[in-house]
Amino acid sequence: MKSVLRRVVVPLVALLVGLLPGVVAVEQASALTKLTHAQATAIFSAAGITWSSSGNCSNRNNSTCTSFDQINDSTVYGVRTLKQASGCAINITGGTETGHASGTYSHWNGYKVDISKYTCVGNYIHNTFTRIADRGDGYPQWRSGAGNIYADEGSHWDITYYNCGGC
Repeated sequence: MKSVLRRVVVPLVALLVGLLPGVVAVEQASALTKLTHAQATAIFSAAGITWSSSGNCSNRNNSTCTSFDQINDSTVYGVRTLKQASGCAINITGGTETGHASGTYSHWNGYKVDISKYTCVGNYIHNTFTRIADRGDGYPQWRSGAGNIYADEGSHWDITYYNCGGC
């Protein structure tokens, strides 16, 4: 019922306030859905989430860009859930662009994002999630109640979203 409401009521409300293109057209679906860069940035912008890249670009095939092309909707909504639950500023520094490690649950496949390492976010992760064993490369990790993994890679948080974290 919640899903039906979300798919019917949210688009109607968004249409009334002029947000339909991009934000609601990709509202959370039950199956894994891939989003375009424009769809993801519309959702991030509406939630007050920022992003940046060293190359000031969004080309998925350029490692200095930050791209959201082919990102999973659950990853986008997971970041939004983190922002809402923590009340912290969130800045994404890595998305689906080339240059990250490969694997099933990878950046390229839409499961991961990197976010800036702000004190507020770090405190929220440390105080809310469960510390688990270090990753194979030695980085410390925390698991959310929803099962998503937050790895502290020193200069940023590397987050793997298996689901949207209760969106």
